[in-house]
Amino acid sequence: MSTSNAKTGAATLSVAQPPDMNARALAHAQPITPRRTKAVLARKSLVTGSVHLLLVGIAFTMVLPFVWMALTSLKTLPEVGLADWLPRVPRWDNYKEVFKAIPFGRFYFNSLLVAAWVTLLQVLTSSMAAFSFARLTWPGRDKVFLLYLSTMMLPALVTMIPNYQIMISLRLVDTLAGLIIPASFSAFGTFLLRQFFLTIPRSIDEAAELDGASPWRLFWDIILPLARPGVITLAIFTFVGNYQSFFWPLVMLRRVENYTLPVGLLYFDSSRGQATHLLMASVTMSIVPLIVVFVVLQKYLVKGIQLGSVKG
Repeated sequence: MSTSNAKTGAATLSVAQPPDMNARALAHAQPITPRRTKAVLARKSLVTGSVHLLLVGIAFTMVLPFVWMALTSLKTLPEVGLADWLPRVPRWDNYKEVFKAIPFGRFYFNSLLVAAWVTLLQVLTSSMAAFSFARLTWPGRDKVFLLYLSTMMLPALVTMIPNYQIMISLRLVDTLAGLIIPASFSAFGTFLLRQFFLTIPRSIDEAAELDGASPWRLFWDIILPLARPGVITLAIFTFVGNYQSFFWPLVMLRRVENYTLPVGLLYFDSSRGQATHLLMASVTMSIVPLIVVFVVLQKYLVKGIQLGSVKG
């Protein structure tokens, strides 16, 4: 009887020890005073303010060249070399003179046409290839994907001569189709969308197959709409990259009426002579589509990059 009482007392003592230890720990812990809270908040505010100040400085240095470009486009030619950034009298007629000096509207149309077609075709081909690599099972799939992905390591100059020879064989030199077709396929686009497709649960495929959906319907009606942020991200990258493409159009195009904007601006700079104010006006007009695309689709761009960088 005494033995059982002793055991019961020991058990009670062992159970009662943790609250006593917690009480002692709480007694020795430093209380959260208003002064300490204010210090923590002040430290966080200082760090946040420093980061914001740094970001504002970086943004200012990036925006500064565009501000100079826009202001220079409103100056006369003698005012360009002056230290004063602001024009004495803004000359909006500089923009009209650009259209008189060169077929700027034609260059604009060619660039938008090529960029739009390449974006459409590249998004279509990359999404189909990414669906095959991510959602379908077939022999050698991963090896073929690695082989296709290895083409990203080849410099563009290595493939330029073979592409040019193919365009000569197809009689597409000095045509806009010669700019569109070689750029309609992208290993980077396939990789980007494949990573995005891998974040979509496999249970969706199984449910669609049970409902009798074909692979094409699964791709077009289910997977592609769910991957909208990734598709829009690829579309932005493709449009911007091809809109400002310079070297391949310079090699391919011969006639002035087929020039895109980058090649047309080079032609303007070399044929017009020193006309910095008009050149800045033309460059200012040329970046408008890029700004519009980025502002309108910015949220999809950020979301697509975040989701596509993590495999689900």
